[in-house]
Amino acid sequence: MARPRASLLLVPAAALILGGCSVNNSNTDLTAGKLLFIQKCGSCHTLAHAGTKGTAGPNLDQAFRQSVEENFGRNAIEGVVRGQIKDPAKFSAGHVGTAMPSNLVSGDDANNVAAYVASVAGKPGTDTGLLANAVPPSASSKPAVAVAGKLKLEADPNGQLSYTTTKAEAQAGKLTISLDNTSGVPHNVAIQQGTTGPVLAHTQEVPRGVETTSVDLKAGTYTFFCEVPGHRQAGMLGTLTVK
Repeated sequence: MARPRASLLLVPAAALILGGCSVNNSNTDLTAGKLLFIQKCGSCHTLAHAGTKGTAGPNLDQAFRQSVEENFGRNAIEGVVRGQIKDPAKFSAGHVGTAMPSNLVSGDDANNVAAYVASVAGKPGTDTGLLANAVPPSASSKPAVAVAGKLKLEADPNGQLSYTTTKAEAQAGKLTISLDNTSGVPHNVAIQQGTTGPVLAHTQEVPRGVETTSVDLKAGTYTFFCEVPGHRQAGMLGTLTVK
């Protein structure tokens, strides 16, 4: 089944800038823009400063790097992004499969997202100050531990492509695994032997809610991961150790 994708399909930024798609909005909140970008766009787009690694849509650092190097200006890039949010179909000529809805974010939210993307796209380094602390770390090294044959895993609540832990532990035997997803981004959890073995069990994919699956596991090392296309590749996986 085809899954909807909130994907920006970028045309060359220079063409849009020459068309007058620039803005000069100083009343934007970059911190709010970063949070919204991660929640609404990060599952499809890579943007290094935001820590997102989505692969369903264009890599925004790569898409705007040439424009940055040629000094088209951040205000012009902001206008490009704002236009694409408002009317993605206008910029998708020659592309197939876009499912990004118009006005995925709107009003001040769209202005904030566009301003944040424009301020960091194609820029080396990392966010500093308030922006650096806008989003908590996406995953902890503290393992999730099964209790009485039940293992609870959680998707990152901020919409990043990760679980809240990269490690889990359980005892051999029947194991019920639940995924708690509050992010609004569709996720599931699947279990495989090692890192390349067949999928032994998986939950349903949901944008919100709790889904469970059960499986009998022998002692060994397994991988838990999200089966939504692009999510595992972006880092949504971890190691389950069964003793």
